[in-house]
Amino acid sequence: MSRIYNLNDPGWGRSGDKDGQQQPPRRPESKPDGPPDLDEVWRDFNNRLGSVIGRKNKKNGGGNRPPQGGGPTMPNFPRGSKKIAAGLAIAVVGLWAASGFVIVEEGQVGVVTRFGEYTRTLGPGLQWHWPKPIERSQLVNVAQLRTFEVGYRTSSQNKVSNESLMLTADESIVDVQFVVQYRLKPDGAPDYLFNVNDPDEAVRQAAETAMREVVGRKPMDFVLYSGRTEVAQEVLRLAQSIVERYHTGIEISTVAIQNVQPPEQVQAAFDDAIKAGQDRERLVNEGNAYANRVLPEAQGQVARMMEDAEAYRAKTVGDATGDTARFDSVLSEYRKAPDVMRDRLYLTTMQEILQSTSKVLIDVPSGSNMFYLPLDKITQQIAKQPSETASGSEANAPAAMGAAQANTSSSSASSSSPAPSRSGSNGSVPFDLYSPYSR
Repeated sequence: MSRIYNLNDPGWGRSGDKDGQQQPPRRPESKPDGPPDLDEVWRDFNNRLGSVIGRKNKKNGGGNRPPQGGGPTMPNFPRGSKKIAAGLAIAVVGLWAASGFVIVEEGQVGVVTRFGEYTRTLGPGLQWHWPKPIERSQLVNVAQLRTFEVGYRTSSQNKVSNESLMLTADESIVDVQFVVQYRLKPDGAPDYLFNVNDPDEAVRQAAETAMREVVGRKPMDFVLYSGRTEVAQEVLRLAQSIVERYHTGIEISTVAIQNVQPPEQVQAAFDDAIKAGQDRERLVNEGNAYANRVLPEAQGQVARMMEDAEAYRAKTVGDATGDTARFDSVLSEYRKAPDVMRDRLYLTTMQEILQSTSKVLIDVPSGSNMFYLPLDKITQQIAKQPSETASGSEANAPAAMGAAQANTSSSSASSSSPAPSRSGSNGSVPFDLYSPYSR
């Protein structure tokens, strides 16, 4: 082809080859130094084209003779050129049709338009549509989770005040920073491309509008503390209704509140108010804890006192009943033998009175007070004996005391006194044994 179209070739315009030798160019006689004649140039072009496609020049100059009248001649195409042209046309059409194949990856869809009008949506896989300029396809990722921030960028410290400052129902201002995540619906790619000019910006504005509307209906304390989750859910529902109203083909999946706080200008005063509220809650909790501790104790003491009172009442009533029964039995015996009962009651009473003293009273008629037995030590020793041997001690002590008295003075045993009185600490001589009325 460079041989045909190279105009800088000095052989352009020559009459042709003769015996394989190129002839020098012929110049018009009127212009011996001018450019080659156009007819010669055209004939030379035909000869070169024929050499490329396989046609040989004739010795007489070939078949590209100029027509009578000196006009330019048209090239004569070789045999089979129509088949070559048809093959080339088929190849071109095949390449054009092959350009309509498109590979749609998983998580994407292909939106096909015919002369600018939406026709269909292609699913994942190898798909085909009419090539350009009849149909065009656009790949849209419907599985991607898209995210944007409102009130800050990248970090909570990088605030955007015109987005984050909002007015509450009690006419207070709060600084709200939140994140919105959304994705396209499986059948929402056409709406995403054609119904809204900038769908991503539409979602941002819808989310910000919904947040301002919801915060404007809530008090400040509710937004700051207990109502974050509820506010986020309401914003999600309201923003989704807005984007569906515009037919954007977008589904909002998450609205997460990152930070809610008062404006920086009043942050110090608000912190003081928060600390005061926390102190109040702490004191209330401490009071409740004290009440929860004291009230059960008081109720327990009341129950114990009531039980003690019931026990005391039962004991008193029982003692009184027992005393009454005992008095009745004593009275019946007293009526039978008044003198004997009188003496026995007297001795029993004296025993109860004298058993708590450490003194020993001995009636000695001779008037001698010489004693060799340490009676006070004996009584203390009897008092120290265990309680389980108390009954045995009371039984043995009179014998020991009687032996000691017999060794000391035999006259005291035969005394005319009715019965000597003896007592010791926690161990006294049972006068009933020495009494003539003892049974």
